[in-house]
Amino acid sequence: MNLIEVRNINKYFYQPTKMQVLNNVDLDIEKGHFVSITGKSGSGKSTLLYLLSTMDTDFEGSIRINSEEMQGKRNRWLADFRNHHIGFVFQFHYLLPEFTALRNVMLPALKLARYPPAEIEHRAMDLLQLLGVDAQANKRASLLSGGQQQRVAIARALINEPLIIMGDEPTGNLDSQNAAIVFDLFRQLSSERGQTILTVTHDDDFARRSDKVIHLVDGRIAD
Repeated sequence: MNLIEVRNINKYFYQPTKMQVLNNVDLDIEKGHFVSITGKSGSGKSTLLYLLSTMDTDFEGSIRINSEEMQGKRNRWLADFRNHHIGFVFQFHYLLPEFTALRNVMLPALKLARYPPAEIEHRAMDLLQLLGVDAQANKRASLLSGGQQQRVAIARALINEPLIIMGDEPTGNLDSQNAAIVFDLFRQLSSERGQTILTVTHDDDFARRSDKVIHLVDGRIAD
């Protein structure tokens, strides 16, 4: 089943002059697949991810996620959709340094308020255990290693049980050992939990080992 369906996407930037960044992009992403988006700098890969994240609404064409059309939706509706269905992992972890690892993971769920705080804490601990950083739960985020911080960030992305995890260069700041750990975690999430993973990456080995590679050249998907 396709979780994401993209049809005839065109995207333009208008400063300093009009420039087409994405050109008639079509793609399908199946539920539970691990997909990498690759391409040189300026190819449009991060722009495409930003559109799929629903944070950029200025485009031509159709983006359907979980059978919902994103085009034409109001910002409040899109924000609610993101909170419920999309988890984000960035190149930099963006953890709050003064909060513990556990609290950082809990924050998105406390905001969504789908479960009571005690259950959210239990779920957060389960995720930290799944990602192998439960021993760091009560340490401030600023005291964790880079690899530990990124795993906590992945746990935070998972706390609201999203349909999709989107990553923008999620291993970009990691050494090869920690990058391999993050890849294995994404693979586990996809194969064992049915999580859909969509990442932009410059790491050819990371991309090659995913289920599907979408390679962009000058705003088009290469054959």
